[in-house]
Amino acid sequence: MNAFDLSPLFRTAIGFDRLARTLETARASGADGNGYPPYNIEKTGEESYVLTMAVAGFAPGDIDVVVRDNTLTVSGRAPQAEEGRTYLHRGIAGRAFERRFVLADHIVVDGARLENGLLELELRRIVPEALKPRRIEIQAAPQGGQPSLAQAA
Repeated sequence: MNAFDLSPLFRTAIGFDRLARTLETARASGADGNGYPPYNIEKTGEESYVLTMAVAGFAPGDIDVVVRDNTLTVSGRAPQAEEGRTYLHRGIAGRAFERRFVLADHIVVDGARLENGLLELELRRIVPEALKPRRIEIQAAPQGGQPSLAQAA
């Protein structure tokens, strides 16, 4: 099964176009079979993650990391081949790449570091105060002639 029919969802729901894009991106990335560069996604805390990509042969200036519309895009320009070298076997890929990751709401990229051929991106969920659960104190029922909450307002 290569396609999902989301039309019943769109007939009764508004604003789920991002869901459709997310599903299409997941389907397309699984179908192309391109596993370059390999990566790991690690949960390092309750609200923190690390994305590690193997980018051997790339310098920090060869890699771009961009977050736009809840999509993290990591792309690399192929380093210039050194002239005068003759390879009998070339197993270390040095080709250009682009990887896209859909980020959940309130996920931010805190930083990036390239060390020993591994690009590490630190991600963290920052939920705004307005969206965090808050506890509502329950007052005792008024006794006698004290006004209720509705009457006091």
